[in-house]
Amino acid sequence: MKRDVTSSKCPAEATLAVIGGRWKVPILWHLSVGTRRFFELRDSLAGVTPKMLTQQLRELERDGVVTRRVYAQVPPKVEYSLTGRGRSLRPVIEAMCQWGKKRSNEP
Repeated sequence: MKRDVTSSKCPAEATLAVIGGRWKVPILWHLSVGTRRFFELRDSLAGVTPKMLTQQLRELERDGVVTRRVYAQVPPKVEYSLTGRGRSLRPVIEAMCQWGKKRSNEP
């Protein structure tokens, strides 16, 4: 009898498939307060390289969590914001922040 391997997965894996990655949660946290341009995100995330930020944003866009708006002007203007699906992750991000605050205050 063939076993259904999808039923053995933890449901949280679907969330991690979208937000897993060193910079994705911080990106989502910054976008949760509003639309940001690429350089604003880059400057807010100490240590991220432009290449890595671009990669993480593309993955979030591919997963329908972030939308990218390009303005036809010189120099190019690109803005990122959360989609409805991205906004639905706010409680998850907030819970992670609360847990982190509690953890950092423990002896």
